[in-house]
Amino acid sequence: MPTETPPPYFPQTSLSPGDVKTARKMRLAFYGCGLLLLLALAGAILGVVYLVRSLT
Repeated sequence: MPTETPPPYFPQTSLSPGDVKTARKMRLAFYGCGLLLLLALAGAILGVVYLVRSLT
């Protein structure tokens, strides 16, 4: 049975950083994760290259 109440309101302001310090920390975290992802990808490529070289 549907009710006449509107859907709940989710404010978007909590998703944005409140100050410069928080924005800097978030940016540093994103860049750090990206750097770790690139290092993992490079390691996987090198691992495959060494594996193929050892099998031939």
